[in-house]
Amino acid sequence: MESLAEVRARIDGVDDELVRLLAERQRLVRAAAAFKADEQAVRAPDRVEQVVALARRRATAAGLAPEVAEAVWRSMIAAFIDLELEEHATERPPGRAGRRPM
Repeated sequence: MESLAEVRARIDGVDDELVRLLAERQRLVRAAAAFKADEQAVRAPDRVEQVVALARRRATAAGLAPEVAEAVWRSMIAAFIDLELEEHATERPPGRAGRRPM
């Protein structure tokens, strides 16, 4: 790398790709939400731990500090859970479980 500006430009490129990937993940999270009947299904603590453990293993294999991967994944998952819960609250009247109408 020739300069700080070049490094920053490459970081910006990586960030662009991360945003694109996060948008795709959000679409998939919303699709999965249609199959979840209640808040417990959205929170899915066992699934969260499974996803975090997998992220740590993948991070290690890719040369990323697993602690960094875990922190990022836990934050990302929490944000998507909040989004799902908000959507559940607005799309399903209280006491109505099951799939959302299409």
